[in-house]
Amino acid sequence: MTTEFRALPWDTTDQGQPRRVGVELEMAGVDLATMAEAVRAEFGGRVEYHGAFLSRVCDTEFADFQIELDARVLQDRSYREHLRNLGIELNDDDNDTLDRWLAGAAGIMVPHEIVAPPLPLAALPRLDRVRTDLQQKGARGTQSSLLYAFGLQINIEAHSLTANWILSILKAFVLLYEALVKAGNIDLARQISPYIRPFPGVYGRLILQPDYRPDMGQLIDDYLEHNPTRNRPLDLLPLFAEIDRKRVMAAPVEHELLKPRPALHYRLPNCEIDDPSWSLALPFNGWAQVEHLAFAEEDLQAAAAAFLQRPAQALGQLTDGWVRQIRGWF
Repeated sequence: MTTEFRALPWDTTDQGQPRRVGVELEMAGVDLATMAEAVRAEFGGRVEYHGAFLSRVCDTEFADFQIELDARVLQDRSYREHLRNLGIELNDDDNDTLDRWLAGAAGIMVPHEIVAPPLPLAALPRLDRVRTDLQQKGARGTQSSLLYAFGLQINIEAHSLTANWILSILKAFVLLYEALVKAGNIDLARQISPYIRPFPGVYGRLILQPDYRPDMGQLIDDYLEHNPTRNRPLDLLPLFAEIDRKRVMAAPVEHELLKPRPALHYRLPNCEIDDPSWSLALPFNGWAQVEHLAFAEEDLQAAAAAFLQRPAQALGQLTDGWVRQIRGWF
């Protein structure tokens, strides 16, 4: 099934440059070499291998793609220090053998991941061809196992670094969250994992109030108060760190995981790469809905007013009535 990527209402930054999007695609069932070759076949470049846990496709048309086993304890090989503490010393051959064994064993539960550099929006169908290639070679996604909490992460360059624009995106996301979960059939293993915990209801009600008009400092401070974590379905800490690094780094957040960048980090979607009817366009178009609602200011205000009339205890729950109601704005 071919699905078109929906156009965004803002296709440039406020500097007039075309917006770009980075994608992180998690899967199992194929090894790093197969993944790297699929990327190289589409985007060119050359493959560099950095041990059993990391490969790069360098000098592509755009920038380097990283192909990795997504487990920091393996990539930095800190397990070797634990072995030394137990009195176990390994030579180079032993280390290589252990790395290969760990890569195979960890791949059962730890995702293999393609981390794409920021790409032009027009290049997304080409990345989807990589997804098709890997699907045909046996890649498995979120719903292949109860153990897989694999996801698709989209890093979409911000149109504007102003408080008003970021707030409009936040409002639209809170309003559409339940519809996105339902439409994306977000896997239970991912919903109960710590990685995509929804925004607290009290925070949603705060930002949707008609008299909530913060400057950037207040917007960041309120976000940090209610969301001192990267584990939100829409993670704004990298964006806020780009805008005011000192303010964000002073907060009790995961500093070692935080890379400032002018992008919105959308973490919600499943990766259903093993389903031939699924494509990258489906989760991307869910994000596009958020931007289109944020763009339609009158609709955004009307939807916020309707949402605030819901019983407080319903916030954060999947409510079919609200999903039907919010879809009426499209």
